[in-house]
Amino acid sequence: MATVSLISDEAASPEVLAVFDDIRAVRGTDFINNFWRALAHDPALLKATWERLKVVMGPGDLDPLVKEMIYIAVSTANGCSYCVHSHTAAAKAKGMSDAQHGELAAVIGMAMQTNGLVTALQVEVDKVFKA
Repeated sequence: MATVSLISDEAASPEVLAVFDDIRAVRGTDFINNFWRALAHDPALLKATWERLKVVMGPGDLDPLVKEMIYIAVSTANGCSYCVHSHTAAAKAKGMSDAQHGELAAVIGMAMQTNGLVTALQVEVDKVFKA
C-alpha cells in the first residue's frame, strides 16, 4: 500500500497534467503508472524526475533494451520490486526474450553472490584493475 494517495487526472494540477501529457506523448500510451501518480504530490519533483528519466533512458550509445536490463539489475540490487516489475515489462516490450531474461537473472544472482563474498572477505582490488 502506498504511503501517499495516487493523483488522478481529475485531481491533478495543470502542472501535473502537463507532465502526464508529456509522459503519454513520449511513451505513446494513455497509461500513467502509479509511480508518476504518487510523485504528482510534488509537481516540481515529478517534472524533474521525468525530465531526467527522458534523458537517461532516451537515445544514446547504449541500446534501449540494454538500459532496461541495467535498470532491472540495479532495481534488484536495491530491492525495488516496483521498478523490477515495471522495467521488466518495459524490457519485454523492447524485445527481451525469455532466454535473455533468464540469463539476466543468472548474471544478477552471480554478481550478488560474488559481491557478497568479496565484501565479506574484504579482498583487495588487484592493481591491474585500478584506473
